[in-house]
Amino acid sequence: MGPVYLDHNATTPMRREVRELLAAELDALGGNPSSVHAAGRRARAVVDGARERVAAALGVGEEECVFTSGGTEANNLALFGALRLQAPPALLVAGATEHSSVLEPARRLELEGFALRLVAPDSLGRIEAPALLAAAAEPTCRLVSVMAANNEVGSAAPVAELGAGLRALPGDRRPLLHTDATQALGRLPVDLASWGVDLASFSAHKIGGPLGVGLLVRRRGTPLAPMIMGGAQEGGLRAGTENAPALAAAALAVELAVREQPAFRTRVGAVAAKLWALLAEAIPGTRLLGPPIDAPDRLPNTLAVLLPDARPRMLVARLDLEGVAASAGSACASGSIEPSHVLLAMGCSPEQARGALRLSLGRETSPQDARHAVETLRRTWRGLAAARDDREN
Repeated sequence: MGPVYLDHNATTPMRREVRELLAAELDALGGNPSSVHAAGRRARAVVDGARERVAAALGVGEEECVFTSGGTEANNLALFGALRLQAPPALLVAGATEHSSVLEPARRLELEGFALRLVAPDSLGRIEAPALLAAAAEPTCRLVSVMAANNEVGSAAPVAELGAGLRALPGDRRPLLHTDATQALGRLPVDLASWGVDLASFSAHKIGGPLGVGLLVRRRGTPLAPMIMGGAQEGGLRAGTENAPALAAAALAVELAVREQPAFRTRVGAVAAKLWALLAEAIPGTRLLGPPIDAPDRLPNTLAVLLPDARPRMLVARLDLEGVAASAGSACASGSIEPSHVLLAMGCSPEQARGALRLSLGRETSPQDARHAVETLRRTWRGLAAARDDREN
């Protein structure tokens, strides 16, 4: 059997249709979208078309879509852009389990004099709306940031409930709401209008699009300061020549992800449930992190597990040699020996927080892949355990 890729939360391989469109646009385009000659106008038409298609897929206005280099830049633009128009010590409220591209800007803003309050999750990794709303009720709160779905344990946030609660606050005390929806798109229903968010971040390579393309949706009228200056691109919010071929490919990926989301959730969720059942049987004592496997408030493709007496980074390396790609925590932290901040916030011990294995499935992951991965994992885990016992004896 060929390799089994179970690291889709880190990046999802580019879809065939998207790759073909990207190649065609690379062959056809050669102008700068800001140039007025024919080649430039052709590139501008591609950028405008991509914006139109993304906006239609997400149910927002074209002028509300700001293309970026990825989800990290979109998150940075949301936080810095919103709060640097305010005066310290304005308060930022965020979940303690946010991605590092939210937490690190938040801590930088704290160094600049802004107040920061991190809301802890429950033991299943869920950030509860009442706790966020209680923190956001502070008169100085100007921004609330919560990820729509966690990249490590798969728990989904009650973004719609949070948005409704914030809208109930008096107008002069209503903070902006930002959500990092990079993991949710294509996997869970994403309805920005009903959620009531002011800012939402997305990334193309999480949904089979090209690397290096992100999106920040900014609700009409939401004040935002640019971080990258030097040109008038993206409504003055993100200077720099647009990558027209990549934007066209990303737009197609967004369209396909939104259209196929219900089917993705059903099919991939069934494979993930099968994988978990097989794994729990193969390695007794394995613990599933996050909400129950069939809970509606979890990503259908994500399994974070604690294996008994396992060293995940060594396990990941051995699995790779056996043709199974997995990860220990998030990709942005996989090179670190620090315990997962997500698991620590959930109440795990530092040893447990270093010990999680993440298996994230994609649209092409099959039941056969799940069975092969579990058998390989069981064999590898037993081999490492036997080697450790030999060393200790």
